[in-house]
Amino acid sequence: MLFPTIQFAVFFVIVLTANWLLMRNRAWWKVAMLTASYVFYAAWDWRFVFLIVLSTIGNQAAATAMSGAVDERTRKRVVTAAVVGNLGVLGWFKYYGFFVSSLVNLFGTVGIDIPLPLLQITLPVGISFFTFQALSYVLDVYWRRQEPSSPIDFAVYLAFFPQLVAGPIVRATEFLPQLQGPRDARRIPAAEAFLLIAGGLFKKVVVATTLGTEIVDPVFAQPEAHSAFEVLVGVYAYAVQIYSDFSGYTDIAIGVALLMGFRFPQNFNRPYSAVSLQDFWRRWHMTLSRWLRDYLYIPLGGSRGSERATYRNLMLTMVLGGLWHGAAWTFVVWGTLHGGWLALERWQQGRRPEGAPAINPWIGRLITFHVVCLGWVFFRADSFETAWAILGQLVDFGPAPLVTPTILLLVAGGIGVQYIPQGTRLWIRAGFGRFGVAAMTAVLAAFLLVLDAFGPEGVAPFIYFQF
Repeated sequence: MLFPTIQFAVFFVIVLTANWLLMRNRAWWKVAMLTASYVFYAAWDWRFVFLIVLSTIGNQAAATAMSGAVDERTRKRVVTAAVVGNLGVLGWFKYYGFFVSSLVNLFGTVGIDIPLPLLQITLPVGISFFTFQALSYVLDVYWRRQEPSSPIDFAVYLAFFPQLVAGPIVRATEFLPQLQGPRDARRIPAAEAFLLIAGGLFKKVVVATTLGTEIVDPVFAQPEAHSAFEVLVGVYAYAVQIYSDFSGYTDIAIGVALLMGFRFPQNFNRPYSAVSLQDFWRRWHMTLSRWLRDYLYIPLGGSRGSERATYRNLMLTMVLGGLWHGAAWTFVVWGTLHGGWLALERWQQGRRPEGAPAINPWIGRLITFHVVCLGWVFFRADSFETAWAILGQLVDFGPAPLVTPTILLLVAGGIGVQYIPQGTRLWIRAGFGRFGVAAMTAVLAAFLLVLDAFGPEGVAPFIYFQF
């Protein structure tokens, strides 16, 4: 069920009404929200609802067992089993075909034929997101950051529909405390929620869809047929498309959750204004960045060991972060590029003479943006051949009919809007809030009608659904 559809609008009106009518009866509210979340997921494929149910049962059982364990050895065995179980399920659905085909190709290069079966396995939408949420829960219980919740509370947390299929990655420590008391509809930040939803819809339906269909898809489908300028603008357009698509989804998710009385963590903070790649990862997909830092980088040793160990931990974290995004070697290269550049930045910082001026922020922004765009080439390309063809076409000059004023305006606007000061954004929100809930609802409804009338036909699935 896609957010920018009439189907979801009807679904959400019903769920929002039930949310506030049942708010004072917490037991019935939880049952209703859990049911609604399973219906939301079943709209894609009802069979995989059982996967979420099994994940809920297994991880809750592990958390309860750790809580009741009398010795540390038992706790460690339980958490190890939970981590292996979660990663095993994720690996089966997401990486089985990748690893089997990679092994077959590897042995084939030396003339050895290994008869491993290549199975057609359907990838459950959002499996990476709810698996990481489940992992954060059991690990936090193991590290005693979180007490085991009741089974129904954990079930609602893991399946809560606004963030179920594409994030943000909300931790149990952020969500479960919000279940403890009834929420007050009079305290809902309606202006913030409506602006997030409207902005997210515009970014997805207008910006991301237009850029994808008009230039990104044609360029990446057949790069040899396009000139250097078209390819360059196509790469820039993909940078704006993936930001608009993914941040658009999470904006809508955060706005929907706000209307229901829940606050999710921020997931994007003007990433293309970053002055370094480290700064970029503090602004891009922030909930994943923090997850990788807290549950992978720091447990590996972080920066506590030698300089070489720190570089190793950075590389491992980013390479595994790349694999999290997709089962392909292009994602491994994307993660390796980011890990290598982060290590290079750390190396340069450690060798800068004391008192020496840092790099000019605008030079840093320019370099960082182009390093990120280079990574996006491998992220978007369906093969290494396509990625190398894209890079090779950057020296093949010629006409550029795909580069229209509309495309240039969307690319420039998508990057330029990230330099709007935070104070200006707050001022816009405050001004919108003066209209009142009824007027804001009318404005949002009119906005939706305009998008439906003048926006591109059809709504493509969100890019991050595949992860």
